[in-house]
Amino acid sequence: MQQRYSNKELWLAFAAILVIALVYVGMVVWLDDIPHASDFFGHSIGILGFILMLMTETLYSIRKRSRSARWGRMADWLDFHIFTGIVGPFMVLLHSSWKFNGLAGVVTLLMFIVVASGFVGRYIYTAVPRTVDGVEIESFQLEQQIAQNEDELKNWLASQPESIKVLRKHFVQPIQAPPSGLALILSRPLLELGDRLKLWQAKRSLDPAKRAQFRHLEGLLQQQTRLRRQIATLTIARRLLALWHTVHIPIGMALFTSAFIHIGAAIYYATLLR
Repeated sequence: MQQRYSNKELWLAFAAILVIALVYVGMVVWLDDIPHASDFFGHSIGILGFILMLMTETLYSIRKRSRSARWGRMADWLDFHIFTGIVGPFMVLLHSSWKFNGLAGVVTLLMFIVVASGFVGRYIYTAVPRTVDGVEIESFQLEQQIAQNEDELKNWLASQPESIKVLRKHFVQPIQAPPSGLALILSRPLLELGDRLKLWQAKRSLDPAKRAQFRHLEGLLQQQTRLRRQIATLTIARRLLALWHTVHIPIGMALFTSAFIHIGAAIYYATLLR
């Protein structure tokens, strides 16, 4: 069974950010000042944010490398990885008191780069078909799924009126592989939007009695288009993902190295020198 991606973790992350932002604004109103990084609230939100960032960096990687582990699906761990990777840096940003001097500024800059890189990585990751356990699906498996989809489509169309059958040829077209990795990233949302617009226009041309029949055809056509597009872009997506890892991981290591130095310096100057 192929993993289906949604934006659930993004919506949850943005909801959490909204709640945290409201609490932060409440603290600003109560203190009549921006909470300082050295205050209890500033310290607390920074510690919690950094813990979430550490969880982002470690837990998903440990689960992915543990072949014998059975605690949770990879899809759920990826959602958790993305959630903590967005909420944690936001909390650390609030901890900064909007002061970005010295090493703290370097940490903040690296953090923004890592988060932005994470969004790009998520987009490329979803272009590679996987099972619900995170195992990459090979092209021959995609071809088998396309054949099964084609058989189901033919069997269903055999019992449908001609007005439904004729709609199929407008949507099943040869899909050309994008000429470059950049084209893959830029073209995917436009292609998906174009697919939805075509199906929407097709539904408008049908009378209400036939729209219920069209919904099943719509699902089969969308599945077939998605599978054909995955085959066309599979090699490119894998290369892009490998390239992304070579950039994202060193930047992440630089971020945590700088963060640990910053934390060590903060502890030294705030406590040991007093």
